[in-house]
Amino acid sequence: MVGNREDALDITQTVFLKAYENLSSFDRRHKFFSWVYRIMINETLNHLSKARRMEPLDESYQSGARGPDEECSQNRLRESIQAALLELSPDYRQVIVLRHFGQLSYEEMSEALEVPEKTVKSRLHTARQLLGGIFSKHGIVLT
Repeated sequence: MVGNREDALDITQTVFLKAYENLSSFDRRHKFFSWVYRIMINETLNHLSKARRMEPLDESYQSGARGPDEECSQNRLRESIQAALLELSPDYRQVIVLRHFGQLSYEEMSEALEVPEKTVKSRLHTARQLLGGIFSKHGIVLT
């Protein structure tokens, strides 16, 4: 969501600290995961509104199993996808991240985002269309 591993780690630490400090305000009628995830979303959006910058992916995630050509190609694709995701608004980016990277169900996304399932599906559909346009514009071909 934020495009920088260190920022993501800082946000994660802040989220768990806030969750711990506000544990007494947790309503047991709701899922704990959704409550913590909502804190994470709010912290992420706060960070994005303060930062308003675009940063490249951390390239330290390299697998020794790939050859140099394949690794280079994968890194370029990853950077292109990251850049494309950062072109989306936070609302659209978060549904893509939750669904495709977090593998959450529509119901889980609805709870985490505190919006109706219908809104989640609509945002996801629009986000996918926008992402497709961005991919085409930048010549990104996903196989």
